[in-house]
Amino acid sequence: MHHVEVKRRMGEADIAELSRLFDAAAAADGHRAIGEHKWLDLVQGGREGFAGFVACETGRRPIIGYAQVSRGADRNWAIEYVVHPGWRTREPGLRADLVKVALAEIARQGGGHVHLWVPKPGDVDDEVAKAVGLRRGRDLYQMRRSLPVGRLPSIATRPFRVGLDEEDWLKVNNAAFSTHPEQGSWTIETIRGRESQPWFDPEGFLVHEVEAQMAGFCWTKLQEADGEAVGEIYVVAVAPEFKGRGLGRELVLAGLDYLAGKGLETAMLYVDRDNESARGLYTKLGFADDHVDRAYTGDVGR
Repeated sequence: MHHVEVKRRMGEADIAELSRLFDAAAAADGHRAIGEHKWLDLVQGGREGFAGFVACETGRRPIIGYAQVSRGADRNWAIEYVVHPGWRTREPGLRADLVKVALAEIARQGGGHVHLWVPKPGDVDDEVAKAVGLRRGRDLYQMRRSLPVGRLPSIATRPFRVGLDEEDWLKVNNAAFSTHPEQGSWTIETIRGRESQPWFDPEGFLVHEVEAQMAGFCWTKLQEADGEAVGEIYVVAVAPEFKGRGLGRELVLAGLDYLAGKGLETAMLYVDRDNESARGLYTKLGFADDHVDRAYTGDVGR
């Protein structure tokens, strides 16, 4: 038997124990247990609407399961969860129980549209979603290509200037992603949180200007994926007033050129299945689908 406890903030001991849970799940599944945004919410205290749920055997530790909710713009909510590999068959109802308490918390906070994110989903994830009243929604493709590209960008870029560019960047980012449930609600605290991370490198955060105005950017990131050093096109966007000039393609090429210059042999990025224009662009640039992450969706309390 198990019980689930809600936590509004996590102490150091909780985070250390959750790290062990995430490491065990990542070793079994071949990918990180929760997304970076959720991890930063966890360790930095969480944005408004944050709640974490830890599952243990009744009256005992260690933590055998975890779920987390976070709130985006316009009453959009995201849930992620993880169950220790050793307990997935011993406690078959644990996945659904974690999601149910997360949904109940969202209802308590006023409800909204929910995305339950699952990396590399399988039949069991479809069953959990059905059990809690969610349906298949967004599919997020991870696409990859080899480096170098053999083609250089036609535009000039400069590195992001920490302490100077944040406000201008937020305007471009939030305008470009105004309808996106996660990326369009960044705040100055969000970007400063990224700047504090060990992986952050302003040299790989490329900004393109037109007449001294930030017209677009390509933010790259170096990380480990499947035991390999991989360069990620982390976020790329063009300000709405500069769309239609081919800047998106050139910004991606600038990012790929930067990553190749770091000695990396593989690049990756994420894109929504329904974003046909972006998928078409990335395909033309030599990217191919690697795997799918899925969001199961539904509405709670409205």
